[in-house]
Amino acid sequence: MKRFPFPLHAGVPLYLAPMAGVSESPFRRLCRRFGADVVVTEFLSAEGIRRENEATISKLRFGADERPIGVQIFGGDPQAMGEAAAFVTDVFAPEFIDINFGCPVKKVVKRNGGSGCLKDLNLVQDVIRAVSRSTSLPVTCKIRSGWNEEMRDPVTIALRCQDAGVRVLALHPRTRTQMYSGHAHWDEIAAVVQALEIPVLGNGDIKTPHDAYRMWQETQCAGVMIARGSFGQPWIFDQTRDLLEGRPMRAAPSIEERFAIALEHAGMANDYEPDRRGAAIEFRKHLGWYVKGLPGSAELRKKLHAVMTLGEVEGIFADYLQNRERYLADAPGLDAEPLETAEV
Repeated sequence: MKRFPFPLHAGVPLYLAPMAGVSESPFRRLCRRFGADVVVTEFLSAEGIRRENEATISKLRFGADERPIGVQIFGGDPQAMGEAAAFVTDVFAPEFIDINFGCPVKKVVKRNGGSGCLKDLNLVQDVIRAVSRSTSLPVTCKIRSGWNEEMRDPVTIALRCQDAGVRVLALHPRTRTQMYSGHAHWDEIAAVVQALEIPVLGNGDIKTPHDAYRMWQETQCAGVMIARGSFGQPWIFDQTRDLLEGRPMRAAPSIEERFAIALEHAGMANDYEPDRRGAAIEFRKHLGWYVKGLPGSAELRKKLHAVMTLGEVEGIFADYLQNRERYLADAPGLDAEPLETAEV
């Protein structure tokens, strides 16, 4: 059995994926409470960490209730990546350091960060070795299947990562040039699982608990990493756990319960961010995800996307519940399809 390099209680761990602007501490804490076994920070610049940039360092904060947690760093300079890993280890002591070789965003890859590293597998190995030399913590990484279709070779990339010292590998089976278009090739996850001696996490195109369960069945991955499927429905982790352990899947929260969870999340964000107005503006996306698929959600989202304080949200939700008959008349019942979400 392929063993994880830190203690886990679950046979098939469920990870909350690292996502810029989403997997901040309040959301990580909420997902842990709803059954996520492992969480990872937003991806953070090695240069920002080693220069102790205030905005970057603030995103490294986490609480004891978020453990086990990994800190994900990115960059194309092995020395900078090593120094960042040493700083994170000494100051924050997470359970592991994760290296981002998957981000497809232009401003990251133009500096050879994220999936930009995949154009040069020698660089990938140099980065992993520099990080491994600089920390006593396990080093993990997240990759894509390649830079483009011509360079698509996830098994070779994964083997090179393993040979350089990575202890757990997550694969999002798209190329960088695909961005988030098309579909994730889950068969590539299965191939990497077969090729590697270390645990492999599957990631990509998981929007429902049934997607997560099907990925595990089809690929035999050691764990499942959920990204956009968690947006507005952190309970996806508990529901997936039910399926993995052969229990009837618990029902999704009612509208009232969903609003209560959203308000709890809003309160956590309000306490976490010193800039309350900025926190409200940043939280609008979460509010949109929480109400996606509800009757009359277009009108509700319009109101929520205009809030300037998180205190306004409670009143908007109360008004919706008081006038739900009007919304139900316009669009009876909840949408049958799973909630659609935006990727980051």
